[in-house]
Amino acid sequence: MTTESATSLHPEPQGTDLAAKLNWLRAGVLGANDGIVSVAAVAVGVAGVTTDNGPILAAGLAALAGGAISMALGEYVSVSSQSDSQKHLIAKERQELRDEPEEEFEELVALYEQKGLSKDLATKVAHELTEKDALRAHLDIELNIDPDEIVSPWHAAFASAISFLCGAVLPLLAILLFPQAIRVPLTFLVVLVALAITGAVGAWIGGGSRTRASVRVVIGGALALATTFALGSLLGRAGAV
Repeated sequence: MTTESATSLHPEPQGTDLAAKLNWLRAGVLGANDGIVSVAAVAVGVAGVTTDNGPILAAGLAALAGGAISMALGEYVSVSSQSDSQKHLIAKERQELRDEPEEEFEELVALYEQKGLSKDLATKVAHELTEKDALRAHLDIELNIDPDEIVSPWHAAFASAISFLCGAVLPLLAILLFPQAIRVPLTFLVVLVALAITGAVGAWIGGGSRTRASVRVVIGGALALATTFALGSLLGRAGAV
């Protein structure tokens, strides 16, 4: 069997790679969405209490820094667990290949038969792939793992923090740069437009309805902003803060 034929029987790595990239992109969009909503909610909440830029800036920066660190930490913990699991499975498969090579070869043949290949063809494919890289062959068909694409928790944490920061900067700039008399409604407008865009992009990546996704995030963002601004205004009028 030619190398091209063997490759044609293994589309999984390319498909998995594409899916992984789309997942990373979708996570980035969601991180930006979280940054927009959380920092905007804090900023307009404080703006409901005071018109001074100082408290708004302090609260906004605190929300921005705390949110970015929280997102990074959460992503690091989550991806670390995934990475540890992948490394454990790779080590386990390597040990099985070392201790029981014949049994593992028969298992590989059986797996290709389950894919629809004849016994002879499955054996030929298994032989060729085993000679080239037995571990990679088993990881591919058994576990759908590419040993060259083990996720990095540090990369994930950094990407999550950056995406959050990118989203968070927008409402903070809006609330601080617009004139005091109109900054709250204009910040609402900027934030809701940004959320509509992130919702549409996220739906496009996932293949869903961009309109429905945009409407959902816009409604959720509007509720968050209205609630925090109303709460801040109430506390401000009551003299509680």
